[in-house]
Amino acid sequence: MSNQSNAAHHHKINYIEFASSDIQLTKRFYAAVFGWSFQDYGPDYIAFTAPGCGIDGGFYRADPHDPLPKIAPLVVLYSSDLKATEEAIVAAGGSIEIPTFEFPGGRRFHFSDGAGNLLAVWSE
Repeated sequence: MSNQSNAAHHHKINYIEFASSDIQLTKRFYAAVFGWSFQDYGPDYIAFTAPGCGIDGGFYRADPHDPLPKIAPLVVLYSSDLKATEEAIVAAGGSIEIPTFEFPGGRRFHFSDGAGNLLAVWSE
């Protein structure tokens, strides 16, 4: 690659990794709710592609008994239909951890994917 093509990506977040206590459950959940596709890299790691999101990432296997960090980044996804996304999360086996609330600029809720990750979804 030339330096010019890398310049647009310099210091930009372009990949994110999550822990997962259950790789197969994680694949089913994010495929069902958000339409992500996956590439297996052995039994302990999967990479995901999230079409149109501008960022890809992966999940690594973690022991469900490992302590969670007290301070961790919160990944927030956008939805044009917050209620439909919430229903899809619950239907896929996730749970709503913080019900929908309003904040300046929109509404959001936080959910667990059932494999150890807490994320949020927002909308106007």
